[in-house]
Amino acid sequence: MSAAQGLPARKGGAKALLLTVLGEFVLPNGGGAWTSSLVAAADALGLGEKNARQALSRIKDQGLIESERHGRLVRWALTPAGRQLLETGTETIYSFGRRDVEWNGQWLTAHCPVAESRRAVRNELRAELRYLGFGELSASLLISPRVDRDPELRQVLERLGLLDESTIMWAQSANEAEEHQLVARAWNLDELATSYLGFTKAHRSTETREPQMAFAALVALVHDWRRFPFIDPELPTKLLPSDWPGAPAVEMFHRQHAALSIAAQGWFAAAESSKRQRATSATDAQ
Repeated sequence: MSAAQGLPARKGGAKALLLTVLGEFVLPNGGGAWTSSLVAAADALGLGEKNARQALSRIKDQGLIESERHGRLVRWALTPAGRQLLETGTETIYSFGRRDVEWNGQWLTAHCPVAESRRAVRNELRAELRYLGFGELSASLLISPRVDRDPELRQVLERLGLLDESTIMWAQSANEAEEHQLVARAWNLDELATSYLGFTKAHRSTETREPQMAFAALVALVHDWRRFPFIDPELPTKLLPSDWPGAPAVEMFHRQHAALSIAAQGWFAAAESSKRQRATSATDAQ
């Protein structure tokens, strides 16, 4: 039975999963890996060799990895751009949700009218401000409890040519009930809570796994978790429901990661070691 059987389906395909492998297993261990090791990793994830090789080619085309021949074997190494991307992603994933977000009661609001004829600009604006944690009260009115993001907001607006026609203000709600009404209007917390509960249900098992199963489970865990820093605005604790499932999900992610890491890293290291010995033998024979 494949090690990937029984795991929930992954979104993003082979390329996204192999990027998770590169960040979790290759980046912290010198930044290099054999093709055969990555193909073995893909097989453990139920991807297949063809999909793995196509994904590696796409990642190479993005300038994130480069190849080097050792006899008949090929070794991949992270490029500076690839290393920077994965280091930034790793920092984001593992620092996310680790602290309570305090709040002084002030809102950062931005009225950004964009003509219908500039729909592409409007979509880019919404995507970038959503990444910064802004919620939408209307198509042109955005809000965030993080007034410290005022400089970042202005940078985005200036880059998109919208700063002069936008209005930025700091505001304060009249009372706590109004604060929660604004949150309910600007963010879909029910949908986010459902995502957290689904993640927790999918990954809460603590059973001991053999190395290949631990590898597949760890990749699935990290792969599924890495989207939350991009969809969770990290609202102040005061603005969240008392039974908010985000904090338990954070704790479970780090607990499961620690429980799986030793066996998973050992499995990938063993795959690398066997291929390294083959490469050394092939070099000696030349």
